[in-house]
Amino acid sequence: MSKKKFPLSDGIVFSTDPAFRTGPEPEPEETPAPAHQRLKVTLDTKHRAGKAVTLVSGFIGRGEDLEALGKQVKNLCGSGGSVKDGDIIVQGDHRPKVIQWLKTKGYKIL
Repeated sequence: MSKKKFPLSDGIVFSTDPAFRTGPEPEPEETPAPAHQRLKVTLDTKHRAGKAVTLVSGFIGRGEDLEALGKQVKNLCGSGGSVKDGDIIVQGDHRPKVIQWLKTKGYKIL
């Protein structure tokens, strides 16, 4: 017999909670101004074979805006990296340069 794929395959059959929603949370419609963003810039080496990366976390807003900010930060550092799980990852230790640039753009740094 073939298995049927149901849209709610997470095991939930019925819920009496009026605020119950299935699927991922919707993304915010607007990205707050940089003055209302609180970003954290750290050096991370976990699960990266000892290689250091600069990690920028705490961004609130749409994914497209995070991707654009990540691209600008990577271009500033002249280094590779990616944007994953709401964090900007830049290869190498670029903390002072990234912190200074984000402050000039109006972001608050923790």
